[in-house]
Amino acid sequence: MKVVAAGATGFIGRALVPELVRAGHEVVVLSRRPGASGVASSGAREVEWDGRTVAPHWANEVDGAGAVVNLAGVGIGDGLWTSARRTAILKSRTESTGALVQAMRALPAERRPECLINASGIGYYGDRGDEVLGEDARPGTGFLAETCVEWEKSALDAEELGVRTVLMRTAVVFGKGALQVFLIALPFRLFAGGPLGDGNFWFPWIHLDDMVGMYRWAIENREVRGAVNATAPDVRRQREFAKEMGKALGRPSWFPTPAFALRLVLGDFSSLVLDGQRAEPRNAQAHGYAWRFPTLASGLADILG
Repeated sequence: MKVVAAGATGFIGRALVPELVRAGHEVVVLSRRPGASGVASSGAREVEWDGRTVAPHWANEVDGAGAVVNLAGVGIGDGLWTSARRTAILKSRTESTGALVQAMRALPAERRPECLINASGIGYYGDRGDEVLGEDARPGTGFLAETCVEWEKSALDAEELGVRTVLMRTAVVFGKGALQVFLIALPFRLFAGGPLGDGNFWFPWIHLDDMVGMYRWAIENREVRGAVNATAPDVRRQREFAKEMGKALGRPSWFPTPAFALRLVLGDFSSLVLDGQRAEPRNAQAHGYAWRFPTLASGLADILG
């Protein structure tokens, strides 16, 4: 199958592209800087795009493709959420998704892709306390939730064109070399690790191998559509996560970081580490996805070992 992947030069994409190539798919990567990411070394072909406008040189790749994967967007965790940053985060997602859907709309129905697998975020639900969240739960409030709602609306326009659409509501992704893992593990390595805030909020996570696996599973399984909570089934409270992290590193895990200090330093950006979602991956479970790392202990052991 031909798979067109947009924005696939980031952390998830650099792992996903080689996996799709190994599985026998023809992969075309739409990139703002072809050649800079190294994905071509896996056997994928790169085509330049600006992420906003439809141009024949990349839109022609969508014609007759089996699947389109969209991971494009300015990194949410790459800087503080100034007004300009918020605008860039939202526009980079809705404009790239809109351009892909526009390219599909221009095609005859029989030449449109079979599916669009579009990234989203578990932040769709906002900060929901102990509420158990399946994919049918209402959206929350706040910047991340509002961004995800608009992002998903852009993607769902493809569903109206007869293109099976999957919305990957992604949790924190852990993998070897991930910046998130380094930043979370560093205090523990310095014997100063522990829960964030009161540690009571839920902390959804997923191993990079399973994140990649879910994208491939969604591409190849025609029964999968709609929202997918891309999380491991073993969702823990943050204090339990801190305890497992300390155990995996052989370090204490009792030194807390007060919530007020995080809010003082990070401002609204602190919601990335203090908002919790008890999200259950019901769609993935219902359609038979098999996790490689279903438990927090197994995931941390692989990443930190």
